Amino acid sequence: MPVHDWTRVDAGTFHAFHQAWITHLMESLNGGLLPEGYYAMGEQIASGRGPDVLALRVPSARPPAGSQGVAVAERAPKVRVRLHPDESTLYHRKIDSLVVRHASGHEVVAMIEIISRANKDRSSHVADTVQKITRFLAAGVHILLIDLLPPGKHDPSGIHGRVWESFNSEPYSPLADGPLALASYESTPIGPEAYVEPVAVGQPLIDMPIFLQEEYYINVPLEATYQAAYRGMPAFWRDVLEGKTTV
Repeated sequence: MPVHDWTRVDAGTFHAFHQAWITHLMESLNGGLLPEGYYAMGEQIASGRGPDVLALRVPSARPPAGSQGVAVAERAPKVRVRLHPDESTLYHRKIDSLVVRHASGHEVVAMIEIISRANKDRSSHVADTVQKITRFLAAGVHILLIDLLPPGKHDPSGIHGRVWESFNSEPYSPLADGPLALASYESTPIGPEAYVEPVAVGQPLIDMPIFLQEEYYINVPLEATYQAAYRGMPAFWRDVLEGKTTV
C-alpha cells in the first residue's frame, strides 16, 4: 500500500491514524521483535511533548547481540542515504542534556517519533520538536523518526533536515523523488549516525532499523503496521485519501 497524501485531510483525521499506528507498532515490537528484557510503551514522558513509542530495557536485561539483534558490521540497514556527524560539532549540545529514564527505573534506550501537523504548523513547534530529538540523542537514546508530511515554510528541509543541522555543517536537502523522510539515528559518543530513506506519496514504506545499542538494531515493520492502521480508518476518509471523493 503506498503512502497517502495526508495533506488532503485535517489534523484531527491524521491524529486518529497516528494513534492507531502507534498501537500497531507497539503490538509488533512487543509481539516478538524486541529481545528479551525489552518492551515498548507509548507516551511515557509526562512533561512536554513526549515521543510516540519508547523502547525500554528492564534493569536485568542483557544488551542485544547475536540472534537478538542485527549487527551493522554484518548487515547494514538497507536505506538509500547514510549520514555521518561532522566531528567539529562533537555533540556540542550534550552539556545541556538530561538522561531520560522511565519512572519505574527501566532505562529508555530508543524512541519512535511520528511527526504530526502540530509539529510543523509554526516555527516554535518545529524548534521544540527538533530540540527534543537532539536532546534525546545527546542523552544516548536512539531514535526512529517518521515524517510523512511534506516540508513546509517552517521546515523547508523537513524535520530530519532541521535535526541534522545540529550535527553536521553540510545541510540535508530532501530529494526530488523523496521529499518525505524516514530517519533512524544511532546515538554515538561523537554524534548520531543517520540512516535515511527518502519517501514520496505513492511509494510503499520499507522496514526501518531502530537501534537498541551502538552497532545493533532491529527492523521495524513500517509498511505492515501502516496498513493495519489504515484499514481501521473510516471508509469516508480512506476515499478522500485515495482521491475518490473530496471534502
